[in-house]
Amino acid sequence: MSQNQLDKKSEAWSALFSEPMSELVKRYTASVFFDKRLWQADIAGSRAHADMLAAQGIIPAADLTAIERGLSQIAAEIESGAFEWKLDLEDVHLNIEARLTQLVGDAGKRLHTGRSRNDQVATDVRLWLRTEIDLIVELLDTLQRALVELADKNTDTILPGFTHLQVAQPVSFGHHMLAYVEMFSRDAERMLDLRRRVNRLPLGAAALAGTSYPLDRERVARSLGMEGVCQNSLDAVSDRDFAIEFTAAASLGMLHISRLSEELVLWMSQSFGFIDIADRFCTGSSIMPQKKNPDVPELARGKTGRVVGHLMGLITLMKGQPLAYNKDNQEDKEPLFDTVDTLKDTLRIFSEMVGGITVKPEAMERAALRGYATATDLADYLVKKGLPFRDAHEVVAHAVKTAIGQGVDLSALPLDTLRQFNSQIDADVYDVLSLRGSMNARNILGGTAPAQVRAQIARHRTRLG
Repeated sequence: MSQNQLDKKSEAWSALFSEPMSELVKRYTASVFFDKRLWQADIAGSRAHADMLAAQGIIPAADLTAIERGLSQIAAEIESGAFEWKLDLEDVHLNIEARLTQLVGDAGKRLHTGRSRNDQVATDVRLWLRTEIDLIVELLDTLQRALVELADKNTDTILPGFTHLQVAQPVSFGHHMLAYVEMFSRDAERMLDLRRRVNRLPLGAAALAGTSYPLDRERVARSLGMEGVCQNSLDAVSDRDFAIEFTAAASLGMLHISRLSEELVLWMSQSFGFIDIADRFCTGSSIMPQKKNPDVPELARGKTGRVVGHLMGLITLMKGQPLAYNKDNQEDKEPLFDTVDTLKDTLRIFSEMVGGITVKPEAMERAALRGYATATDLADYLVKKGLPFRDAHEVVAHAVKTAIGQGVDLSALPLDTLRQFNSQIDADVYDVLSLRGSMNARNILGGTAPAQVRAQIARHRTRLG
């Protein structure tokens, strides 16, 4: 039999049709050149399926031996680059099946007993995504460790904390970095949680209704390390919730990256001058020789929109589909693949970039002093003297207005001047008006006092190992 005849026979629907598929339709409907990355999952699923078919007496042991031999050779060919991917065979599944049949004959044809490409592709994507989630969790942990190390070097560094991008209160720069550790920690938790829902087996649902063969789906699930089987055959082949849920979690992760990126861009600008990013993560200008541009965080902001767009695309893809499988679902893979690639690449580069951040404490402290960041501390001081908070708030507003008029910080106002606003103010007020005194005073769980920051760093190190 010629190769063309073999390829023709691989089209399961070919005998029904009286004319060949047009070249335009062939290119339009083919997915092999992007779904071939599923080859390892496809071979793993086929091995488990073949093992179960033999165990159930559906195919003979000799066929199982031949199938395993053929799949091993195909895996070696793909890894070496010798495997020929053919557009005529449409997708990763038919390409592998056609080569298997070429290698082992009728045994290869029997592999598809009791399954459809509908449940096969759903299984492959889940197996592939499960592995990618594990890699992403590792990358999230690596980024968290990098942020913890940066925080540890800067527990006593004073940063102006902002609300509405206005100077609010002094905080530890280390405390600020740990806020992102909390975000990325939640991202890792979400990934691990959704992994349980990804890690369920559709195989055995066949096209949509199950099969008349006595399959042992639980055996296949155990062989593949999956946590259970999809319980409804219609849902098993048509569900893409797991892809949407993953992309939603990835969007949140990229959102956190984007928030950090925005701060890095601002802090590196001449208007702030709080940090410097290592040269290897920046570029220059083609016309302005003095420029050093934070391209990595800027591009990460842009890529966040790309990933969120994929989420919207997947939701829109699924919103109008009736049960069960529809060809629309071929469009789930490219956005899913690109989301995985974008998130992994971004996490890798940010882990390295964080280690190359140089902090400029003097600039941060000067900015905190310009913003009257200890005004709330003066109000708290008066409350502890017995003044109601709203009255204390009014007193401090007048003090700040005077300081602004004199062009000095609150801590630079003479005691006599401060006492004009309230007679209960004494010399000990200067302890609370200093930036460091303000920061140290927030010594409660979750607060910005360096002692609390060091405790949180110890907790994260224990958690991350």
